[in-house]
Amino acid sequence: MKMEKSDKLIGERLVKALKDPQHSDSQESFAKALELTRAYAGSGAVTHYGAVARLFYDLFEMFETGRDPREK
Repeated sequence: MKMEKSDKLIGERLVKALKDPQHSDSQESFAKALELTRAYAGSGAVTHYGAVARLFYDLFEMFETGRDPREK
């Protein structure tokens, strides 16, 4: 139950950052996650599009919370 609330909060922050990136409190987290995801996707590694999307979400979560998302 606690994880669901945390996931919902992260999701809400991500939506806010997408809708209004210049005024979002999560602007820095969004930019960092996007930069690293772009680098990974453009690296030539064979990846599934779903893996790229998940990577972005996990990086965003990590920068927002300071915790490793793999600990779930």
